[in-house]
Amino acid sequence: MASSEIVLHHYPSSPFSEKIRVAFGIKRIAWRSVEIPNMMPKPDLMPLTGGYRKTPVMQIGADIYCDTQIILRELERRHPAPALFDGGLDYALAFWSDRLFFMPSVAVVFAEVGDMVPEAFRQDRAKMSGGTFSTDALKAAAPSARDQWRAHAGFVAETLADGRAFLTGNDPKAADIHAYMNVWWIKAAIPHVAPSLLAEFSALEAWSGRMAAFGHGNPAPMDSKEALAIAKSARTEAREAEDPFGQLQPGDKVRVAADDYGRDPVAGTVIFADAREIAIRRSAPETGEVAVHFPRAGFTVTKA
Repeated sequence: MASSEIVLHHYPSSPFSEKIRVAFGIKRIAWRSVEIPNMMPKPDLMPLTGGYRKTPVMQIGADIYCDTQIILRELERRHPAPALFDGGLDYALAFWSDRLFFMPSVAVVFAEVGDMVPEAFRQDRAKMSGGTFSTDALKAAAPSARDQWRAHAGFVAETLADGRAFLTGNDPKAADIHAYMNVWWIKAAIPHVAPSLLAEFSALEAWSGRMAAFGHGNPAPMDSKEALAIAKSARTEAREAEDPFGQLQPGDKVRVAADDYGRDPVAGTVIFADAREIAIRRSAPETGEVAVHFPRAGFTVTKA
């Protein structure tokens, strides 16, 4: 396999992975699929990321991209047509989708299926969030969560009410991908409940069908050990660069962590850092030297 091929580390039911899979579909990208566990431990992912445990992770050779924000940015750079982004606010919209819209989705989904998930999964998600996983609390919060979910879904439905095919016009864009994630997850995770939630939003239902029709591009399965071997045989494309407007410079030792949940820090030395992205150099016996890329928005960086 060429080290320039795209490898996505994900699992089928991951809503954040669906963002990337749909982007592959819209852009008609061929990619390699490494299916990872939906909870810790993730023994063949940790050597690549250095501790980042969220899903998905994209790998291109020895370059590892953590978080859908930076994954979508890199996909747009490497595969610019058809374009998904018209400007920076398209990236900002992800914070609405991933946090304000997603949290009611979590409550709605697990109020329905929380009693059926394994205890190990509950403990994993409690540790990931820094809180608890209480199905009783989720069930108690479900009526309010449904109201919140309907409110956010209503924003999307109102935008589609004039008959447009997609949120910004005739072609799918990042706004559609961000909004679709939560609708897709509700339909996939609780299909017995989704019709009642979507009943008042006929335009939303039709739009989600158009989004689903793009598919997932052209995936081919890959074993996780092969992905590790690819990283070890490749060299990062990241190049050292100084940031004249920032405090982080090549060679600085840092720790990078998400600022919401799954805050496991990743340690390394700065390759480059700017307003959009930070790439750090780290190594593991299984991978050799890799560059791990994070977005700056939504992540904290502290000097080690």
